[in-house]
Amino acid sequence: MRNAPTILHLDMDAFYASVEQASKPSLRGKAVVVGGLGPRGVVATASYEARVFGVHSAMPMAQARRLAPNAAYLVPRFGLYRSISEQVMALLHELSPLVEPLSLDEAFVDLEAGEVAWDAVSARLVGEKLRADIRAATGLSGSVGLAASKMLAKIASEQAKPDGLVLIEPGTERAMLGPMSVRTLPGVGPATGDHLRRAGITTVDEIAEAGEDELVRLLGKAHGHALHAMALAHDERPVVAEREAKSVSVEDTYDVDIHDRLRVGMEVQRLADRCVRRLRGAGLSGRTIVLKVRRYDFSTLTRSETLRGPTDDPAVVREAAARLLDSVDTTGGVRLLGVGVTGLADYTQEDLFAQAAGEAAEVLAEEDAAEPVAEQEVVVERRWPSGHDVRHAEYGHGWVQGSGLGRVTVRFETPGSVEPGRVRTFRVEDPELEPVDPLPLVPGIPVDGVGA
Repeated sequence: MRNAPTILHLDMDAFYASVEQASKPSLRGKAVVVGGLGPRGVVATASYEARVFGVHSAMPMAQARRLAPNAAYLVPRFGLYRSISEQVMALLHELSPLVEPLSLDEAFVDLEAGEVAWDAVSARLVGEKLRADIRAATGLSGSVGLAASKMLAKIASEQAKPDGLVLIEPGTERAMLGPMSVRTLPGVGPATGDHLRRAGITTVDEIAEAGEDELVRLLGKAHGHALHAMALAHDERPVVAEREAKSVSVEDTYDVDIHDRLRVGMEVQRLADRCVRRLRGAGLSGRTIVLKVRRYDFSTLTRSETLRGPTDDPAVVREAAARLLDSVDTTGGVRLLGVGVTGLADYTQEDLFAQAAGEAAEVLAEEDAAEPVAEQEVVVERRWPSGHDVRHAEYGHGWVQGSGLGRVTVRFETPGSVEPGRVRTFRVEDPELEPVDPLPLVPGIPVDGVGA
């Protein structure tokens, strides 16, 4: 482990919810919950105002609604989140060639590799400047942890939340970690935590005192050895630069189990097309098509087929996914479907995939006939997702507050609006109302209303 706090961990604060607050003036300072809004939806992110009521990520959405009935509940806008994440990651890459993204809103940076920090003073200056640069570029806040190892930098950023910076001086790690809960350490989830508690181990100090042999006996060799090392603040893992994607996939969880086999097939075709759009957007192709099916009883099946060469042809992916579905029993209902492509490459070999004329032509004809029906069903069901952007010919840009019973309610405001916008209700088929892409955030107008 190095002798200077030159590993930085950035974690954007309540990222999805903060983006929604920044883009919707009427929600700034209000409780906002982002996630799946159906009966089986879960919370992706809750704003700090919503967390006051006990709402947190991975909580069932129904439970969140009971805890915070007056919060704004929004469907994620991943395209917007990705674009803002790219801005933030670009700032990190200016600091060092070694940036290890963990998600859209979280990453490690090796400041030493970038030669921008070499001791506690210079590391702190870099961290504070980074936070200011993120605020200026996006209007959002991020919490920064600085330490001599990845584990400690992540723990430091948790302590810094929200909107802060914590630096752990080398030599103070053991004293800081000692009184903390065992759940603080990476890899200690609820099950491991309960197992340790039953053995009388509840703090990091008690893990260190138990000794490696006892931990191996309790948890097994690999886990016990790693946990004892972490309790002693030993973590030699390097920051690893961003790896290439290994797969591209999409999946949907359905509010009500799908029992109709034809509907299942149409959903698989729709997912295949979405997967190919994402594949092409990344400039990739792939050889192996993967189908994922979660049935009514929560059993999950995966099937795969490897082609003779990489492709990004939607017809080829649809055909392969349909063949894979033929091998899956969906009797009883389906609650989740997914289509993915692995074995990625940056070229295609469509000429390898000519299909036999007879049977393949029939399959494609059936698909072509069914496809418009599937798309029409999706549009009806998802035309006005809560929180998504719309434009009205007369009133301009706004976002969906809610819809139902043939009506859609829209608040007309933009990220640059000074005051909350006006609310109007329309028929869902109103020809003057249409879905549009999100507007970019306005730098210098942060969620808390304080200038950068």
